[in-house]
Amino acid sequence: MFDFVFAVIAISLGGPSAPSDGVGRPDAPMTVQAPARPAAPASPAAPPAPAAPPPAFYMDAVPPGLIAEDQTPTGRFTTAAEVRPILNATRGNWIAVREYDGRDFLYVTHLWNWRCGLAAMAIAVNDAPMRNLPMPPCHDSLPTPNAILEGDPQPYLTFDLGSVERVRVQLVYDDLGMALEGFLRSEVLIP
Repeated sequence: MFDFVFAVIAISLGGPSAPSDGVGRPDAPMTVQAPARPAAPASPAAPPAPAAPPPAFYMDAVPPGLIAEDQTPTGRFTTAAEVRPILNATRGNWIAVREYDGRDFLYVTHLWNWRCGLAAMAIAVNDAPMRNLPMPPCHDSLPTPNAILEGDPQPYLTFDLGSVERVRVQLVYDDLGMALEGFLRSEVLIP
């Protein structure tokens, strides 16, 4: 039935006249166009630049005897499996620099808010070597284990005004994965 309907539609659209190229009309001469000539091959491309070497991780940031933790998602953002996608998507917010009270304040608040999926964190300012930055404990007994409580250390470091030019941050996730990111002052300076 549908074949008949489609045939009627095709005949009504094509009507008695066929296309001018002769297709569908056995009495009209058929014109065939030769395919276009292929373009000359392009000059050989320059070899790709060598890949940048992988970042050198600061292995002293890895606590001795660290073993990977269970990565079963809890819904409380306490595993690397839960926090890594968030931290990867928000790399530009890992740290912030603020000029305040005649000093440079280097904030790590964003990282501390996802610290329950981290085992360790190290930081380097300008050309100084990486140093471990202790994080407050994960408050597993609370509904919000990543909360920064009044008794916890402050989530910032202070430096001489205008002295923070570059910052490198290394994270060690609780599944033993690591991430390393560098920031320029102009990228993370807040008012």
